[in-house]
Amino acid sequence: METKLSQLVSQVSFQGDLQQDVVQFLKQHGFEKTVGHSTRVAAEARRIAEHYELDVEAAEQAAWLHDISVVIPNHERIAYAEGLGIEVLEEERKLPMIIHQKLSVAIAKELFGVTNEAVLSAIGCHTTLKAGASQLDMAVFVADKIAWDQAGDPPYLAEIQSALQRSLEQAAFCYLDYLWQRQADLVVLHPWAIEAHLEIAQQLATSALHA
Repeated sequence: METKLSQLVSQVSFQGDLQQDVVQFLKQHGFEKTVGHSTRVAAEARRIAEHYELDVEAAEQAAWLHDISVVIPNHERIAYAEGLGIEVLEEERKLPMIIHQKLSVAIAKELFGVTNEAVLSAIGCHTTLKAGASQLDMAVFVADKIAWDQAGDPPYLAEIQSALQRSLEQAAFCYLDYLWQRQADLVVLHPWAIEAHLEIAQQLATSALHA
């Protein structure tokens, strides 16, 4: 176990039940709000996974752990990532919040003992998605956008829910395109999001040609 990460669980006694352990961990660090968000994302991820016949347990695990690194203060995230040997992109240095998806992977592995690569992948791209994303990656990504952590309903909610009835790709593209159209107003647009947007746009265009 990484010493720097182990300090985060010095006051936590895990019981072996992922959901309960996540809730206890977050509450111990004072992040009750994140418990509520993670609960909603897990429920949405389960619903999406069931609809698309994906691994429901994996979807729920990734959803419960996706924001687990919220316990690391924003101003410490780059140093934490570098200390753990995580690649830090320039865009992540400009907006450290984004690197929380990578830090959540490290915490899931080191503190919660997650070894399922599919789960870790979904955690690791839940904010930005990425090129070559799996169906599980997209399910957790979309669940996080539907059950977002802000007040009220997201402005794209009706559109993304409609797209989700057609395919996971279309739902994921809905949010990625939402960002793409507003990139002038963003601090950064993560390169993984750009790559995923381009890839899925091409996939959808090809599918339309063969429809």
